[in-house]
Amino acid sequence: MKVNDSNNSIGGSTCKITDEICLPDSNVPRVVIIGGGFSGLALVEKLKHKEVQVVLFDKNNFHQFQPLFYQVATSALEPDSIVFPFRKQINGYKNVLFRLAEVEEIQPSSNIIITNKGRVHFDYLVLATGTTTNFFGMENVESHSLGMKDIRDSLNIRHMMLQNLEEAAITCDDKERDALTNFVIVGGGPAGVEMAGALAEFCKYILPKDYPEYPASIMNIYLIEAIDELLSTMSDKASSKTLKYLKDLDVKVLFNESVSDYDGSKVTTKSGKTILAKNLIWTAGVKGQFPKGIDEKHVVRGNRLKTNFFLMVEGYENIFAIGDIAANISQHTPKGHPQVAQVAIQQGKWLGDSLLKIINNEGVKPFEYKNKGSLATVGKRKAVADLGKFKFAGYFAWLLWSIVHLLSISGFRNRLMVGFNWAVSYFTYEKSNRLIIRNFKKETNNEQIIPKTVNKEKIKHTTQ
Repeated sequence: MKVNDSNNSIGGSTCKITDEICLPDSNVPRVVIIGGGFSGLALVEKLKHKEVQVVLFDKNNFHQFQPLFYQVATSALEPDSIVFPFRKQINGYKNVLFRLAEVEEIQPSSNIIITNKGRVHFDYLVLATGTTTNFFGMENVESHSLGMKDIRDSLNIRHMMLQNLEEAAITCDDKERDALTNFVIVGGGPAGVEMAGALAEFCKYILPKDYPEYPASIMNIYLIEAIDELLSTMSDKASSKTLKYLKDLDVKVLFNESVSDYDGSKVTTKSGKTILAKNLIWTAGVKGQFPKGIDEKHVVRGNRLKTNFFLMVEGYENIFAIGDIAANISQHTPKGHPQVAQVAIQQGKWLGDSLLKIINNEGVKPFEYKNKGSLATVGKRKAVADLGKFKFAGYFAWLLWSIVHLLSISGFRNRLMVGFNWAVSYFTYEKSNRLIIRNFKKETNNEQIIPKTVNKEKIKHTTQ
C-alpha cells in the first residue's frame, strides 16, 4: 500500500504545500499514534525498524514520567529530570516520525485526522491520548484548585505552595496565615497518598529551617477520601499501613468525606465541615480525553472508549485505543483495566506485535493483562507493596519502589539526575529546588485568579 502526501522535495522526501502535514513518501502502511505517554511510546518501541511508517502526534514535544509529578511539586526534583524529548527517544528509528500538533478531529470514513497544523491520512490509527483531571462538574472547585496530570501542574503546585508560604511570613492576620499554610489533598489513591506524604516531610524537615518565623505545626495537611479506606485498589494491609504512615507524619485523614465546594479560601464538604485553605490539590478522579469524531455510543463511563479483546475501538476495524483511554470491558474487568502505567505499557507492546500480524493477515490472540503487582510510597523509607501473594510494607517496599521507578525513567541522564537527588535527600532530607521562577496565577474563564484575602467574619475554620 502506498501513501503519498506530497509533490515537493524536502530533505530527500517529497512534500506538497497544502493543508496536509508534510510526511515522506512510503510504500508501507501508515500507523498514526496520538499520544506519547506510556502506551504510545511502548507501541513505538515495538514498531521501530518494522515495515510500517509510524507517525507519533503529541501536543508536547516530550514524554512525561507521571508517577514522579508529586516530587516536582514538592521541590524534590526539577522538571527536566522526568521529561524526555520525543525526538531524542526516536533518534535512529528510520520508520518513525514525530509531529508536534494537537489532533482535533478524526474522520473514520475517510481515514483522516485533522490537527491544528493540517491533516494526515492513516491506514491504522491508535488513540493513546490518556486522561485529564475530572472535577465532576464542580466549576468552583475546578476554577480554584489544581490537578496533577501534567508537568505544568506540578510546577504550578510548587509555585503556589512557595508563594503562599512567603505570603504567610509577611501577614500578621492569623486566619490569613492559616489559609496560606493549610493544604488539602482530595483523593486517597496513590497520587494523593504520595503527595500527602511528600508535603508532610516538607513540613517536618524543610519548613523549620526555611521559615523560622513560625513553627512547623502551623502547616496542616488534610487528605480527604470519599470512602472508608486509602489505596482501595490495593490490599487491606497496604491500606492500613498507609494510614499509619500518614498519621505518623501528622496528616489529617478524613474518610467518608467529599468536597462539595471551594471558593479559593474555604473548602466545604458534603457533611458541612469547612477547612480554611488556599492550597487545594485535586487527585480524586480522571476522565478520558480524545478528539471528536468517534461515535458517542462507543464511549463508556469515565469518558473512555470501549474496545474489544483486540483493543479495537468498538465499531471500527482500523482504529485502536490503548492505555488509560481504553475500556476493555469483560466479566473479569467490568470497569475496564486499571488506569495505571503497567497496563498501558503492556497494551502498547501487545498492540505493536498484533498490528504487524494484522497487516500480514496472521492470527491474533486477545490481549491479556498480567498484573505484576502494585507499589505506593508514603515519604522516605516507607512504602507498601502488593506482589501477588506477597504483601509487605516499610523500608524494603520503599527500596523496591525506588528501583522500579528509577529504571522506568527514560534516558540515562534523567536516571542519573533522579538517583543523585534521591541519594542527597536520603541522607539530608534536603530539597534544593525551592525556587519561585515565575509567579503563579490560576487562569480560568479568561481571567487570572489570585488568592483573595480571607474575610474574618464570614469564614469559620473547623478541623473536626
